[in-house]
Amino acid sequence: MQEIERQLGPVDILINNAGVASLSGGILQETAEDWDNVIETQLNAVFLLSKLAAKSMAERKAGKIINIGSMYSYFGSAVIPSYSAAKGAIVQLTKSMAIELASYNIQVNAIAPGWFTTDMTAPVRSPEMKEMNDEIILRTPAGRWGEPEELVGTAIFLASHASDFVTGALIPVDGGYAIR
Repeated sequence: MQEIERQLGPVDILINNAGVASLSGGILQETAEDWDNVIETQLNAVFLLSKLAAKSMAERKAGKIINIGSMYSYFGSAVIPSYSAAKGAIVQLTKSMAIELASYNIQVNAIAPGWFTTDMTAPVRSPEMKEMNDEIILRTPAGRWGEPEELVGTAIFLASHASDFVTGALIPVDGGYAIR
C-alpha cells in the first residue's frame, strides 16, 4: 500500500474484487485445501486490503470501500460451500467496517452480482451443464445472464459522492435472481 501511494498518491477508493470458486460438488467432496484457497482469496484478502486502505483513508477522513459479494451472500449453495460461506461473511464484514469507519467519513458497501458471463462462470454455461444454465435463466426474471459492464453503474455510484450517505449496504445486481 505504501508503494502504491508513493507512486500514485492516496487511495480514495478500494474495490475488493478478487475471486475464486471451487466447484467441489459440496461439503462431502470439498477438500480442506480448496476451502482454504477460497476463504483466503474471497474473505481474508478483503479484510487485509481493507485494513491497509482504511488506515490511509482514516488519516484523510475520506474514502470508499466496495466489496464484491454475491447472490450467495443471501443464501447457500450445495455445490460451492466455501464460496457461499466467504460471500456471506463479506456481508457481515462490510457491515462491521461500515459501523467502525463511518466516523472517519469512509463508506463501506458491497455489490451482490448474480450470474454474469465471466471466465469463472464459463463451466456453468458449457453444454455439459445445460440443465443448470437453463435453471439459472428460468429463475432470473431478466431471462438472461448479466454482462460484466452492467456492474459498472452500481460501482460508480458507490465510488462517487452521490453515495456519501450510503454505508453498510448490499446492492444486488442480479437481474432479479435473488427475489425468487
